[in-house]
Amino acid sequence: MTMKGFATRAIHGAAGKREAFGALRMPVYDSVAFEHETAASIAQTFAGRKPAHVYSRISNPTVQDFEQRLKLLSGGIAVLALSSGMAAISNTIMALAGAGANIVTTRNLFGNTFSLFERTFKPWGLGVRYVSMENPAEIDRAIDSATCAVYLESVTNPQLEVADCALIGEVTRQRHVPLVVDNTLMTPYLFDTKQAGIDIELLSTTKYISGGATSVGGAIIDNGTFNWEWSAKLASGAEKAGALAFMASLRQEVYRNTGACLAPHHAYLQTLGLETMSLRIDRSCDNALRLARFLAGHPKVRAVNYPGLEGAASHPVARRQFGAKFGGLLTIDLVDREACYELMDNLRIIRLATNLNDNKSLILHPWTTIYAEYSPEERLAMGVRPTMLRLSAGIEDHDDLIEDLQRGLGHSHD
Repeated sequence: MTMKGFATRAIHGAAGKREAFGALRMPVYDSVAFEHETAASIAQTFAGRKPAHVYSRISNPTVQDFEQRLKLLSGGIAVLALSSGMAAISNTIMALAGAGANIVTTRNLFGNTFSLFERTFKPWGLGVRYVSMENPAEIDRAIDSATCAVYLESVTNPQLEVADCALIGEVTRQRHVPLVVDNTLMTPYLFDTKQAGIDIELLSTTKYISGGATSVGGAIIDNGTFNWEWSAKLASGAEKAGALAFMASLRQEVYRNTGACLAPHHAYLQTLGLETMSLRIDRSCDNALRLARFLAGHPKVRAVNYPGLEGAASHPVARRQFGAKFGGLLTIDLVDREACYELMDNLRIIRLATNLNDNKSLILHPWTTIYAEYSPEERLAMGVRPTMLRLSAGIEDHDDLIEDLQRGLGHSHD
Protein backbone atom coordinates (compact mmCIF):
# COMPACT_ATOMS: atom_id res chain seq x y z
CA MET A 1 0.00 0.00 0.00
CA THR A 2 1.33 3.45 -0.95
CA MET A 3 1.24 6.07 1.79
CA LYS A 4 0.44 9.45 0.26
CA GLY A 5 0.01 11.77 3.24
CA PHE A 6 3.01 13.59 4.70
CA ALA A 7 2.05 12.88 8.31
CA THR A 8 1.35 9.20 7.58
CA ARG A 9 4.74 8.76 5.94
CA ALA A 10 6.46 10.67 8.76
CA ILE A 11 4.97 8.36 11.38
CA HIS A 12 5.25 5.00 9.65
CA GLY A 13 8.31 5.44 7.46
CA ALA A 14 9.16 3.05 4.66
CA ALA A 15 8.60 -0.68 4.99
CA GLY A 16 11.83 -2.22 6.20
CA LYS A 17 13.35 -5.02 8.23
CA ARG A 18 11.33 -5.92 11.33
CA GLU A 19 13.06 -4.84 14.54
CA ALA A 20 14.55 -7.83 16.39
CA PHE A 21 12.16 -7.58 19.35
CA GLY A 22 9.17 -6.15 17.50
CA ALA A 23 9.59 -2.61 18.83
CA LEU A 24 7.33 -0.11 17.06
CA ARG A 25 10.07 2.50 17.26
CA MET A 26 13.69 2.15 16.19
CA PRO A 27 15.79 1.76 19.38
CA VAL A 28 18.71 4.03 20.19
CA TYR A 29 21.84 2.16 19.17
CA ASP A 30 24.31 3.94 21.44
CA SER A 31 27.16 1.74 20.32
CA VAL A 32 30.43 2.83 18.77
CA ALA A 33 31.34 -0.41 16.99
CA PHE A 34 29.38 -3.28 15.46
CA GLU A 35 30.59 -6.85 15.46
CA HIS A 36 30.78 -9.04 12.33
CA GLU A 37 30.67 -12.83 12.34
CA THR A 38 33.59 -13.39 9.97
CA ALA A 39 36.71 -11.61 8.79
CA ALA A 40 35.38 -11.75 5.23
CA SER A 41 32.17 -10.03 6.28
CA ILE A 42 33.86 -7.03 7.87
CA ALA A 43 36.32 -6.78 4.97
CA GLN A 44 33.43 -6.69 2.47
CA THR A 45 31.73 -3.95 4.47
CA PHE A 46 34.85 -1.79 4.53
CA ALA A 47 35.26 -2.36 0.79
CA GLY A 48 31.71 -1.14 0.19
CA ARG A 49 30.50 -4.46 -1.17
CA LYS A 50 28.23 -5.30 1.77
CA PRO A 51 25.77 -2.84 3.42
CA ALA A 52 26.37 -3.07 7.14
CA HIS A 53 27.44 -0.93 10.09
CA VAL A 54 30.96 -1.05 11.48
CA TYR A 55 31.53 2.26 13.32
CA SER A 56 29.04 4.95 14.36
CA ARG A 57 31.10 7.86 13.05
CA ILE A 58 30.45 6.39 9.59
CA SER A 59 26.94 4.95 9.99
CA ASN A 60 24.56 3.89 12.75
CA PRO A 61 21.18 2.07 12.67
CA THR A 62 19.28 4.79 14.55
CA VAL A 63 20.74 7.54 12.41
CA GLN A 64 20.08 5.52 9.27
CA ASP A 65 16.40 5.18 10.25
CA PHE A 66 16.15 8.97 10.58
CA GLU A 67 17.84 9.42 7.18
CA GLN A 68 15.47 6.97 5.50
CA ARG A 69 12.44 8.78 6.90
CA LEU A 70 13.72 12.14 5.64
CA LYS A 71 14.40 10.56 2.26
CA LEU A 72 10.82 9.28 2.09
CA LEU A 73 9.41 12.70 3.01
CA SER A 74 11.61 14.75 0.71
CA GLY A 75 11.62 12.60 -2.41
CA GLY A 76 15.41 12.79 -2.64
CA ILE A 77 17.57 9.89 -3.76
CA ALA A 78 19.88 10.04 -0.72
CA VAL A 79 20.06 11.73 2.68
CA LEU A 80 22.96 12.27 5.06
CA ALA A 81 22.29 13.33 8.67
CA LEU A 82 24.95 15.39 10.42
CA SER A 83 25.72 16.94 13.79
CA SER A 84 24.33 20.42 12.93
CA GLY A 85 22.97 22.59 10.15
CA MET A 86 26.35 24.30 9.84
CA ALA A 87 27.98 20.88 9.44
CA ALA A 88 25.56 20.20 6.57
CA ILE A 89 26.57 23.45 4.85
CA SER A 90 30.32 23.07 5.37
CA ASN A 91 30.38 19.40 4.32
CA THR A 92 28.42 20.23 1.16
CA ILE A 93 30.80 23.00 0.10
CA MET A 94 33.85 20.87 0.88
CA ALA A 95 32.44 18.04 -1.25
CA LEU A 96 31.74 20.37 -4.20
CA ALA A 97 34.72 22.75 -4.16
CA GLY A 98 38.26 22.10 -5.29
CA ALA A 99 41.32 24.30 -5.71
CA GLY A 100 40.44 27.55 -7.48
CA ALA A 101 36.68 27.04 -7.19
CA ASN A 102 34.10 29.70 -6.42
CA ILE A 103 30.50 29.84 -5.25
CA VAL A 104 27.82 32.36 -6.19
CA THR A 105 25.65 33.46 -3.28
CA THR A 106 23.98 36.45 -1.61
CA ARG A 107 24.86 38.66 1.35
CA ASN A 108 21.37 38.02 2.76
CA LEU A 109 22.44 34.87 4.60
CA PHE A 110 22.24 33.51 8.10
CA GLY A 111 25.11 35.19 9.98
CA ASN A 112 27.11 32.02 10.64
CA THR A 113 26.77 30.94 7.00
CA PHE A 114 28.14 34.30 5.85
CA SER A 115 31.00 33.93 8.33
CA LEU A 116 31.71 30.40 7.11
CA PHE A 117 32.02 31.58 3.52
CA GLU A 118 33.79 34.87 4.18
CA ARG A 119 36.05 34.09 7.15
CA THR A 120 36.59 30.32 7.06
CA PHE A 121 36.53 29.19 3.42
CA LYS A 122 37.68 32.38 1.71
CA PRO A 123 41.14 32.36 3.40
CA TRP A 124 41.55 28.78 2.15
CA GLY A 125 41.08 30.00 -1.42
CA LEU A 126 37.37 29.62 -2.11
CA GLY A 127 36.05 32.47 -4.24
CA VAL A 128 32.78 33.94 -2.92
CA ARG A 129 30.72 36.06 -5.31
CA TYR A 130 27.78 38.00 -3.89
CA VAL A 131 24.82 38.80 -6.11
CA SER A 132 21.15 39.66 -5.84
CA MET A 133 19.12 36.46 -5.96
CA GLU A 134 16.25 38.55 -7.34
CA ASN A 135 18.23 39.14 -10.54
CA PRO A 136 18.79 35.95 -12.61
CA ALA A 137 20.90 37.87 -15.16
CA GLU A 138 23.30 38.93 -12.39
CA ILE A 139 23.54 35.32 -11.21
CA ASP A 140 24.28 34.19 -14.77
CA ARG A 141 27.05 36.80 -15.18
CA ALA A 142 28.70 35.71 -11.91
CA ILE A 143 28.98 32.05 -12.97
CA ASP A 144 32.10 30.87 -14.76
CA SER A 145 33.89 27.58 -15.42
CA ALA A 146 35.23 27.52 -11.82
CA THR A 147 31.81 27.94 -10.17
CA CYS A 148 31.02 24.82 -8.13
CA ALA A 149 27.61 25.90 -6.75
CA VAL A 150 24.98 28.60 -6.50
CA TYR A 151 23.95 28.83 -2.86
CA LEU A 152 20.95 30.53 -1.25
CA GLU A 153 18.23 30.15 1.39
CA SER A 154 14.60 29.45 0.41
CA VAL A 155 13.61 32.15 2.91
CA THR A 156 16.47 34.24 4.26
CA ASN A 157 16.91 34.66 8.00
CA PRO A 158 16.15 37.31 9.22
CA GLN A 159 15.65 39.36 6.03
CA LEU A 160 12.77 37.12 4.86
CA GLU A 161 13.74 37.49 1.23
CA VAL A 162 12.16 34.82 -0.97
CA ALA A 163 14.07 34.00 -4.15
CA ASP A 164 12.32 32.49 -7.17
CA CYS A 165 14.10 29.13 -7.04
CA ALA A 166 12.50 27.79 -10.21
CA LEU A 167 13.77 30.80 -12.17
CA ILE A 168 17.25 30.54 -10.64
CA GLY A 169 17.21 26.80 -11.38
CA GLU A 170 16.75 27.53 -15.06
CA VAL A 171 19.98 29.55 -15.00
CA THR A 172 21.97 26.94 -13.07
CA ARG A 173 20.79 24.09 -15.30
CA GLN A 174 21.83 25.99 -18.42
CA ARG A 175 25.24 26.69 -16.88
CA HIS A 176 25.68 23.11 -15.55
CA VAL A 177 26.11 24.29 -11.94
CA PRO A 178 24.33 22.66 -8.95
CA LEU A 179 21.75 24.78 -7.10
CA VAL A 180 22.13 24.35 -3.32
CA VAL A 181 19.37 25.71 -1.07
CA ASP A 182 19.12 25.90 2.71
CA ASN A 183 15.44 25.05 3.26
CA THR A 184 15.49 25.18 7.07
CA LEU A 185 12.69 27.73 7.46
CA MET A 186 10.28 25.87 5.17
CA THR A 187 11.27 22.16 5.41
CA PRO A 188 10.14 19.51 2.91
CA TYR A 189 6.62 19.84 4.34
CA LEU A 190 6.12 23.38 3.05
CA PHE A 191 8.45 23.42 0.06
CA ASP A 192 9.17 20.60 -2.41
CA THR A 193 12.67 21.56 -3.48
CA LYS A 194 12.96 18.77 -6.03
CA GLN A 195 9.88 19.96 -7.89
CA ALA A 196 11.32 23.49 -7.84
CA GLY A 197 14.48 22.36 -9.62
CA ILE A 198 16.83 22.49 -6.63
CA ASP A 199 19.64 19.93 -6.69
CA ILE A 200 20.80 19.88 -3.06
CA GLU A 201 18.57 20.71 -0.09
CA LEU A 202 20.13 21.54 3.28
CA LEU A 203 18.37 21.57 6.64
CA SER A 204 19.13 22.53 10.19
CA THR A 205 17.08 19.76 11.77
CA THR A 206 17.59 21.56 15.09
CA LYS A 207 14.67 23.79 14.11
CA TYR A 208 11.23 22.51 13.06
CA ILE A 209 12.27 18.89 12.71
CA SER A 210 13.66 18.30 16.21
CA GLY A 211 10.23 18.85 17.73
CA GLY A 212 10.73 21.62 20.23
CA ALA A 213 14.49 22.26 20.28
CA THR A 214 15.33 18.88 21.78
CA SER A 215 18.59 18.38 19.88
CA VAL A 216 21.04 19.84 17.39
CA GLY A 217 21.32 18.30 13.94
CA GLY A 218 21.51 18.85 10.20
CA ALA A 219 20.77 17.05 6.95
CA ILE A 220 21.89 17.03 3.32
CA ILE A 221 19.32 15.85 0.76
CA ASP A 222 20.44 14.99 -2.77
CA ASN A 223 17.41 15.33 -5.05
CA GLY A 224 19.09 13.33 -7.81
CA THR A 225 18.58 16.08 -10.40
CA PHE A 226 22.17 17.07 -11.20
CA ASN A 227 24.52 15.36 -13.64
CA TRP A 228 27.75 15.09 -11.64
CA GLU A 229 29.77 14.55 -14.80
CA TRP A 230 29.53 18.35 -15.11
CA SER A 231 31.30 18.84 -11.76
CA ALA A 232 35.06 19.43 -11.91
CA LYS A 233 35.41 17.87 -8.46
CA LEU A 234 33.06 14.89 -8.86
CA ALA A 235 33.22 13.99 -12.55
CA SER A 236 35.57 11.06 -12.00
CA GLY A 237 33.37 9.72 -9.20
CA ALA A 238 30.32 9.97 -11.44
CA GLU A 239 31.83 7.35 -13.74
CA LYS A 240 31.50 4.83 -10.89
CA ALA A 241 28.68 6.14 -8.69
CA GLY A 242 26.52 7.90 -11.29
CA ALA A 243 23.72 9.94 -9.72
CA LEU A 244 25.08 9.12 -6.25
CA ALA A 245 28.53 10.60 -6.89
CA PHE A 246 27.96 13.58 -4.57
CA MET A 247 26.68 11.45 -1.70
CA ALA A 248 29.43 8.87 -2.24
CA SER A 249 32.04 11.62 -1.96
CA LEU A 250 30.45 12.81 1.27
CA ARG A 251 30.15 9.41 2.92
CA GLN A 252 33.47 8.00 1.79
CA GLU A 253 35.58 11.12 2.27
CA VAL A 254 34.36 14.49 3.59
CA TYR A 255 31.76 13.37 6.14
CA ARG A 256 33.83 10.42 7.29
CA ASN A 257 37.02 12.46 7.61
CA THR A 258 35.56 15.54 9.31
CA GLY A 259 33.66 13.50 11.90
CA ALA A 260 30.45 15.54 11.73
CA CYS A 261 28.24 12.58 12.66
CA LEU A 262 24.82 12.93 14.28
CA ALA A 263 24.57 11.33 17.73
CA PRO A 264 22.21 8.30 17.79
CA HIS A 265 20.18 9.77 20.66
CA HIS A 266 19.71 13.00 18.70
CA ALA A 267 18.60 10.99 15.66
CA TYR A 268 16.04 9.25 17.87
CA LEU A 269 14.70 12.56 19.19
CA GLN A 270 14.51 14.03 15.71
CA THR A 271 12.67 11.00 14.38
CA LEU A 272 10.09 11.67 17.10
CA GLY A 273 9.99 15.29 15.94
CA LEU A 274 9.29 14.24 12.34
CA GLU A 275 6.10 12.49 13.45
CA THR A 276 4.46 15.70 14.68
CA MET A 277 6.23 18.19 12.42
CA SER A 278 3.32 18.85 10.06
CA LEU A 279 0.95 19.55 12.98
CA ARG A 280 3.41 21.93 14.63
CA ILE A 281 4.24 23.74 11.39
CA ASP A 282 0.56 24.27 10.59
CA ARG A 283 0.04 25.85 14.01
CA SER A 284 3.21 27.93 13.79
CA CYS A 285 2.30 29.28 10.35
CA ASP A 286 -1.20 30.17 11.52
CA ASN A 287 0.18 31.96 14.59
CA ALA A 288 2.77 33.84 12.53
CA LEU A 289 0.12 35.17 10.14
CA ARG A 290 -2.16 36.23 13.01
CA LEU A 291 0.72 37.99 14.79
CA ALA A 292 1.86 39.69 11.60
CA ARG A 293 -1.64 41.03 10.95
CA PHE A 294 -1.97 42.26 14.53
CA LEU A 295 1.42 43.95 14.52
CA ALA A 296 0.84 45.54 11.09
CA GLY A 297 -2.07 47.44 12.59
CA HIS A 298 -0.32 48.61 15.74
CA PRO A 299 0.63 52.32 15.87
CA LYS A 300 3.96 51.69 17.61
CA VAL A 301 5.15 49.25 14.93
CA ARG A 302 6.92 51.01 12.06
CA ALA A 303 7.06 47.97 9.74
CA VAL A 304 6.20 44.27 9.64
CA ASN A 305 7.86 41.81 7.26
CA TYR A 306 6.20 38.43 6.75
CA PRO A 307 5.87 36.67 3.37
CA GLY A 308 2.26 35.76 4.21
CA LEU A 309 1.13 39.39 4.27
CA GLU A 310 -0.33 40.40 0.91
CA GLY A 311 1.54 43.71 1.00
CA ALA A 312 4.95 42.10 1.61
CA ALA A 313 7.46 42.44 -1.23
CA SER A 314 8.11 38.68 -1.08
CA HIS A 315 4.43 37.67 -1.10
CA PRO A 316 3.90 37.05 -4.86
CA VAL A 317 6.91 34.73 -5.15
CA ALA A 318 6.16 33.08 -1.79
CA ARG A 319 2.53 32.43 -2.78
CA ARG A 320 3.60 30.87 -6.07
CA GLN A 321 6.44 28.87 -4.51
CA PHE A 322 4.98 27.74 -1.17
CA GLY A 323 1.21 27.88 -1.57
CA ALA A 324 -0.88 28.91 1.43
CA LYS A 325 1.67 28.60 4.27
CA PHE A 326 4.63 30.91 4.73
CA GLY A 327 6.61 29.66 7.72
CA GLY A 328 6.77 30.80 11.32
CA LEU A 329 9.27 33.69 11.16
CA LEU A 330 8.51 37.42 10.94
CA THR A 331 10.30 40.66 11.71
CA ILE A 332 9.09 43.98 13.03
CA ASP A 333 10.71 47.39 13.15
CA LEU A 334 10.18 49.85 16.00
CA VAL A 335 11.34 53.44 16.34
CA ASP A 336 14.82 52.62 17.73
CA ARG A 337 16.90 50.01 19.56
CA GLU A 338 15.71 51.18 22.98
CA ALA A 339 12.09 50.54 21.98
CA CYS A 340 13.07 47.04 20.85
CA TYR A 341 14.72 46.35 24.21
CA GLU A 342 11.71 47.64 26.15
CA LEU A 343 9.34 45.43 24.20
CA MET A 344 11.50 42.37 24.80
CA ASP A 345 11.96 43.07 28.50
CA ASN A 346 8.21 43.42 29.10
CA LEU A 347 7.17 40.15 27.48
CA ARG A 348 6.03 37.33 29.75
CA ILE A 349 5.25 34.43 27.37
CA ILE A 350 7.46 35.00 24.35
CA ARG A 351 11.01 34.02 25.33
CA LEU A 352 14.25 35.88 24.66
CA ALA A 353 16.37 33.23 22.94
CA THR A 354 18.40 32.69 19.80
CA ASN A 355 16.73 29.61 18.31
CA LEU A 356 13.76 29.58 15.93
CA ASN A 357 10.96 27.19 14.98
CA ASP A 358 10.79 26.02 18.59
CA ASN A 359 7.45 25.04 20.15
CA LYS A 360 7.89 28.22 22.20
CA SER A 361 7.65 31.64 20.58
CA LEU A 362 11.04 33.36 20.64
CA ILE A 363 12.17 36.93 20.04
CA LEU A 364 15.62 38.33 19.31
CA HIS A 365 17.33 41.61 18.42
CA PRO A 366 19.58 40.47 15.53
CA TRP A 367 21.68 43.68 15.41
CA THR A 368 23.13 43.12 18.88
CA THR A 369 23.16 39.31 18.98
CA ILE A 370 23.57 36.98 15.99
CA TYR A 371 25.08 39.76 13.82
CA ALA A 372 27.04 41.52 16.57
CA GLU A 373 30.41 40.38 15.17
CA TYR A 374 29.94 42.46 12.01
CA SER A 375 30.51 46.19 11.53
CA PRO A 376 27.45 48.46 11.27
CA GLU A 377 28.12 48.82 7.54
CA GLU A 378 28.25 45.05 7.06
CA ARG A 379 25.06 44.55 9.06
CA LEU A 380 23.18 47.12 7.02
CA ALA A 381 24.49 45.55 3.79
CA MET A 382 23.07 42.22 4.99
CA GLY A 383 19.63 43.73 5.57
CA VAL A 384 19.90 43.88 9.37
CA ARG A 385 18.84 47.10 11.13
CA PRO A 386 19.15 48.30 14.74
CA THR A 387 15.37 48.84 14.78
CA MET A 388 14.56 45.22 13.81
CA LEU A 389 13.24 42.40 15.98
CA ARG A 390 13.01 38.80 14.82
CA LEU A 391 9.97 36.90 16.10
CA SER A 392 9.64 33.15 15.73
CA ALA A 393 6.03 32.04 16.26
CA GLY A 394 5.61 28.91 18.36
CA ILE A 395 2.53 26.76 18.86
CA GLU A 396 0.97 28.50 21.87
CA ASP A 397 -2.60 29.85 21.76
CA HIS A 398 -2.53 32.87 19.51
CA ASP A 399 -4.68 34.98 21.84
CA ASP A 400 -2.05 34.63 24.57
CA LEU A 401 0.73 35.66 22.18
CA ILE A 402 -1.18 38.72 20.98
CA GLU A 403 -1.91 39.73 24.57
CA ASP A 404 1.79 39.34 25.40
CA LEU A 405 2.78 41.60 22.50
CA GLN A 406 0.14 44.12 23.51
CA ARG A 407 1.69 44.15 26.98
CA GLY A 408 5.18 44.65 25.58
CA LEU A 409 4.17 47.39 23.16
CA GLY A 410 2.12 49.12 25.82
CA HIS A 411 5.29 49.71 27.84
CA SER A 412 7.48 50.83 24.92
CA HIS A 413 7.67 54.49 24.05
CA ASP A 414 6.21 56.18 20.97
